[in-house]
Amino acid sequence: MDFDFKKEYKEYYNPKNTPSIINIPKINYIAARGKGDPNEEGGEYKNLLNLLYPIAYTIKMSYKTDYKIDGFFKYVVPPLEGFWWQDETDKIDYDNKSKFNFISVIRLPDFVKEKDFEWAKREATRKKKQNFERIEFFTYDEGECVQCMHKGSFNDEPKTIALMDEYIKEMGYEKDITNKRMHHEIYLSDPRKCKEENMKTVIRHPIKKIR
Repeated sequence: MDFDFKKEYKEYYNPKNTPSIINIPKINYIAARGKGDPNEEGGEYKNLLNLLYPIAYTIKMSYKTDYKIDGFFKYVVPPLEGFWWQDETDKIDYDNKSKFNFISVIRLPDFVKEKDFEWAKREATRKKKQNFERIEFFTYDEGECVQCMHKGSFNDEPKTIALMDEYIKEMGYEKDITNKRMHHEIYLSDPRKCKEENMKTVIRHPIKKIR
């Protein structure tokens, strides 16, 4: 059976619907950076997502090619994730989505090195006849965070975030969102196939101890 990150790392991908504190190690990703409303048809967000998956699946299926990755094992491509922020604020204004900055990512197994990623970009470019220059190898050391499972519409996230903020205050922490430590979402549901009220999204915020 193929290795499934969601099943093997349940503490990262299946938290409870009550907040908890967790320490996230350094992880490598396939990434695309952009700006703007993620709901805009034909917008930058949706266009860039279409470039992430060809790279992800080229690496996943590399064992069927002449290119061999040291330590490779078969795995399920992990879920889409996103790091989000808005300039000059540590909050998210959900009524002003055009102001979003984002880094959309798909986790890479630890055996994938940057040279393997570069091979996949070249291979996807050759096969798909697309330009993948905006797709990058991204390493993020997230550190200590609060996280919670959010169920329902993205627009209702402030309710879950309020619970997270209250929890960390009680635990002696404060939110530590900057342009380097970002609001993080992990998308466990496909909004094209799932009713809005049933959608599951992991929300994660960086935190630091109150001095």
